[in-house]
Order: sequence, then structure tokens, then C-alpha cells
Amino acid sequence: MDLFDAIYQRRAIKGFDPEFVIPAADETKMLEAAIQAPTSFNIQHWRFVVVRDKALRQEMRKLGNDQAQITDASLLVIMTADTKAWQKNPARYWEKAPKEVADLLVGWMGPFHDGREWLQRDEAQRSIGMAMQTLMLSAKGLGYDSCPMIGFDIEAVAKLINLPADHVMGPMVAIGKGTKQPWPKPGQLALNDVVINNTF
Repeated sequence: MDLFDAIYQRRAIKGFDPEFVIPAADETKMLEAAIQAPTSFNIQHWRFVVVRDKALRQEMRKLGNDQAQITDASLLVIMTADTKAWQKNPARYWEKAPKEVADLLVGWMGPFHDGREWLQRDEAQRSIGMAMQTLMLSAKGLGYDSCPMIGFDIEAVAKLINLPADHVMGPMVAIGKGTKQPWPKPGQLALNDVVINNTF
């Protein structure tokens, strides 16, 4: 599918065929595309929790306002990120770069993040957002539908997946074969409402 077609046709689909199974090769292709998304300092701190256990999904549905896509979609991915990834063997993020570049950026990573927990969390959430959009566009490009979801009990779901203390939760993404048409677009702001030239 053309990139712009995928961008304009991607919608939040609320109904999925529970019998449909995404081929393993397509699942891998989507996740491999998602990890092409950019991250600050190339930290790659997103962690994708693919929920395959049906009983676990049923528990999550109870914690997610009974949204059917949690159980019915072929693929359910919980977007999380490691806020302390910048501390964990940071040289690995730049191992293929020229030495002078790697030394500069690995050396800068610590002072940039250290003691700035708000920044660590912000960077993690920014990275989650970019990877999530890449994942959804990849799904659309392969002919699948998706639905990003934040309407769930975040703390309770974090417990269900044993989220480490140094990680943050992001949205869930359901992917599969849609069975319902999306609602009409509820209202798109005009470019003039959102684009500011130079200064406010």
C-alpha cells in the first residue's frame, strides 16, 4: 500500500474477527518495522509486550472497560519502555558507529539523563508514540486494521504483565482483521488551527 494511503486509511477499528490469525511472518514484519522508529540517542527503550495468553487477555478486558478488541484482535501489543535503558550498557546502541561518534554520544547520554527523571519518562513516552504509529501504519500497509487504546486500568495491567519498576506503561494496540467500519471522522482541525509560523 502507498504510504499516504496507509496514513489516511488507518483508523481506530473497534470490532475484530476473533477467528482470524495473523501469519507469524507478518507479525514479525510489523514488529521489525516498529523498531525502525527513531529514539533519542538511539536508546531503543521501547519494549513490546505481545499478549498471547487468552486467559490473560480476558483479565485485561475486564480492566479495559470491556473493550472487545482486547480479546478479539489477532494481536495485542502493550507498549512499554525502559526509562533506565540509557544506563544499561549504552555502548551497544552505537557499536556500529565510527568510534569518535560513539564516544561522543555514549559519553553525553549519562549527563543528559542523570537526575532528570521527568526527561527519562518523557523520552520513553515519545519513543513509544513513534514506534506505535509505525506499528499501526505497518499493519495497515499489510492489509490489517488496528486500534490504539489507553482506556484501561494502567496500574492493574502493569501488575498483570509484571512491569519492572524502571519501566513505564504506554497504550495497547490491537491488530487484526476488522469487522466493523470505523466511525466517520469526528472532526479534523484545519492546518491553520495547528500550524504556527515562527512564533505564537
